[in-house]
Amino acid sequence: MTIAVLDDEEVVVRTPEEFHRMPRDYQKILVSQITINTEGELSGGDDYALMFLPLAPTSEERQVCAERAAEEYDHYKIGKRVLADLGIDTTYMENQSLAERTLFADERMHSCTTWAERGIYSYIGEETAMVMLREFAESSYRPWAEAVRTIILDEKIHIAHGARVCRNLAVTEEGREQLQAALDRLWPMFVGIFGSPHTKRSKLAVRYGLRKTTNGEAIELWREKVTERVTNLGLRVPE
Repeated sequence: MTIAVLDDEEVVVRTPEEFHRMPRDYQKILVSQITINTEGELSGGDDYALMFLPLAPTSEERQVCAERAAEEYDHYKIGKRVLADLGIDTTYMENQSLAERTLFADERMHSCTTWAERGIYSYIGEETAMVMLREFAESSYRPWAEAVRTIILDEKIHIAHGARVCRNLAVTEEGREQLQAALDRLWPMFVGIFGSPHTKRSKLAVRYGLRKTTNGEAIELWREKVTERVTNLGLRVPE
């Protein structure tokens, strides 16, 4: 039996059994949210292993890329377990190529060719994930909120590694030029990760406690966060 959610009611869902009694809109938004994030984590592992590791200039950096890949695969498994408890199997993702995964898809994300792009990807780009993960950590679906907190700890390390790569490059004019080119190419893709700023779906997600902000508000939070990082590197924020 589906329960009704009153306009002024705070939503708290503690178990899969309670989830299945929630309104259909709640169920669809939550499943979509977790599934998209879970696919993104799996593809992120592939990116670190297949795209960034070959670009790494030293054995130490190769090791770091391998470690980050392992963490991303672990994040995928965390989401997989949460979805499995809801009766959803994501094993099919593991047999797909990057090109076949369409939920978290942008060709630019999987086509980095310079070490500068590797740095920008993590320092600026992975902050998009962090903005959303911080919201998911307060999700009204408590099993997802608890699972995400583990992912956040690793993502902080990923962003810190990207910061180190960028700062090392930013000490020379040539390095700053490489970083600016990387930022200019990847920035539109980062913005697009949040989806349409005016979608009604994100407003409904806020109403159900599955998000804290709408897409448009989340974009502005991210932009405010990363603008300082960009200027501190001696770079300009793309239009």
